[in-house]
Amino acid sequence: MEEEKRRQFEEAVVTEEALREAEKYIEEEEGASRRLTGKMDVFITAVAVIMSLIHLYAAIGIIMTHVLRGIHIMFVLFLSFLVFPSLKRFKNRIIWYDYIFALLGVAVILYMLIDFDQFIYRSVVPNSWDIVFGIILIFLVLEATRRTTGWIMPAVVIAFIIYAFIGPELPKPWTHRGYDIDRLVGHMYMTLEGIFGVPIDVSSTFIILFTIYGAFLEFSGAGKFFIDFSFAAMGGKPTGAGRTVTLASFLLGGPSGSGVATTVTLGSVAYPMLARAGYSKDAAGGLLSAGGIGAILSPPVLGAAAFLIAEFLKISYLDVIIMACIPTCLYYWSIYLMVEIDAKKFGVKDIAVDKTYSLWQLTYLYGFHFISLIAIVAIMVLGFTPIMAVFWATVVAFAVSFIRKETALTPGKLVKALRGGSIGVLSVASTCAAAGIIVGVVTLTGLGLKFSSIIIAYAGGSLLLTAIYTALIVWVIGLAVPVTASYIISAVIAAPALIQLGVPDFAAHMFVFYYALLSEVSPPTALSCFAAAALTKGNPYKTTMYAWKYTLPAFIVPFMFVLDPIGVGILLKGPVMDVIWTTVTAFLGVAALAGGVENWFFKKTTLYERVMLIVAGLLLFYPVALYDFIGMGLMALVIVSQKLRGSRDESALKV
Repeated sequence: MEEEKRRQFEEAVVTEEALREAEKYIEEEEGASRRLTGKMDVFITAVAVIMSLIHLYAAIGIIMTHVLRGIHIMFVLFLSFLVFPSLKRFKNRIIWYDYIFALLGVAVILYMLIDFDQFIYRSVVPNSWDIVFGIILIFLVLEATRRTTGWIMPAVVIAFIIYAFIGPELPKPWTHRGYDIDRLVGHMYMTLEGIFGVPIDVSSTFIILFTIYGAFLEFSGAGKFFIDFSFAAMGGKPTGAGRTVTLASFLLGGPSGSGVATTVTLGSVAYPMLARAGYSKDAAGGLLSAGGIGAILSPPVLGAAAFLIAEFLKISYLDVIIMACIPTCLYYWSIYLMVEIDAKKFGVKDIAVDKTYSLWQLTYLYGFHFISLIAIVAIMVLGFTPIMAVFWATVVAFAVSFIRKETALTPGKLVKALRGGSIGVLSVASTCAAAGIIVGVVTLTGLGLKFSSIIIAYAGGSLLLTAIYTALIVWVIGLAVPVTASYIISAVIAAPALIQLGVPDFAAHMFVFYYALLSEVSPPTALSCFAAAALTKGNPYKTTMYAWKYTLPAFIVPFMFVLDPIGVGILLKGPVMDVIWTTVTAFLGVAALAGGVENWFFKKTTLYERVMLIVAGLLLFYPVALYDFIGMGLMALVIVSQKLRGSRDESALKV
């Protein structure tokens, strides 16, 4: 056994090959970009910088909604065809048709903007040129999405388009009047309901500004500081390795908003430490990916889908941040408990962490990186919009970077940050444009209400069954498409079922949001887990199972705020006493469930203790007072049982 651990430690080096393999999963999520040099690289950098500057200006200037959305898509299409190859073998060069597609991306938007007032009036009866340019735009959006996210999302969009055409041929309840090419193109291209709808609106305002902000943090060295801060704060204890990964993933993931990128960035430096502490390859990968996934649900940035929640519900983004606070704490509470239990179960060892600076020295020298994160929330609390908040947070990040010479965003770094902000949004923006087509079809055909009626009918009107069916639908959709697209699709076809049964709209959308992001740990597309396995050279599916273990409560917490009106207390809504009660019982529920899943509470559990813990956890998650008291009673029985067993064991040892 010792020999096996020694051999594993010797192998616990993240090689360049392993890092390249892991980065493939980032490319799978964000697109495999070309590695260009020379004049073309300079040209793309210039265009990307201009794109970032225009969007930063739009945050404080006045650009009409339809103009900003059009300009956004124009830049996204132009850059996507130059940055992302049509096939992997063209990764190092641009093909002639890429230039044509890029220029067409500009042409279709210029045609729309030249005489927009007349253009809008023709949306119901488009002329021949409108139809030609509309078809070209739909094709370009699908092709850009294919290049950045793969074939599945475009295939889903095409299926929805076909559904819009063949409505009269379908059986009830799926039937609808059917729409011809003129009506479909007019709706998708010539109104703000299709491609230029809510998803692309969010992409052109919130999302790109946050990617620019994240790039400013990255190039000013904030990411390295967050990791070093976590190592300094948590290292050296038996549970230090796991705690370090948990804290670092939260700090690093918030600004990045990408589960896979956070997993790879953190794993490349943290895996050797986990191996020294005694974690197996698969367990280390599971912990890294579970922490990375937390990036998508961690305030103050969360993932791109969170901005869509605010826009769909017409609420402040600050409200979304507030609603995410307790679920995020529960998520990391679960990981923390699992780390603590693992340390006791597997005898995780103390680790010596090489600290260049102490925690206080590090905070004194580089703690200014926290200022912009605090500024985002503070500015919104003062009553400013999220757009203004992230704009000024970006300005703050730029200004404070000059506090130290090595972090200063000098002109060279500033250009890289502005470029990185625009390039980083391309995959999400193309997905949002494609998802806009789906939303357009749903609103045009009434599919959302039909689908909701079908779910409710199958559930027999039961809220619990409707929630379970909705979760399964969102989960399945999430297996095929990125988190942002999964949320958009589910928000328009599945969330209305919960709302029809009396669930508040904000709770229904948060429910859908959490199940959409959990696709990151669900095979066969568990990209975070597969990326972690590539780094640790572990088994991808065993790594996924470990990640499931760490994230299990996240699969259950969303049921708390849809099954009973009191449950919205988890989202910090409702009377104060309900908020306190549901929060306390939720934390107890996570503790019980963690103990049951790990087969360890204060010590190894017996079969009946394990069953009681799992049942107690599930009851504590159900927001009904009677179930809460039964759950707490079962937890108390387990505690008494383990204490009595401990006393008997001590007596036997004395004899």
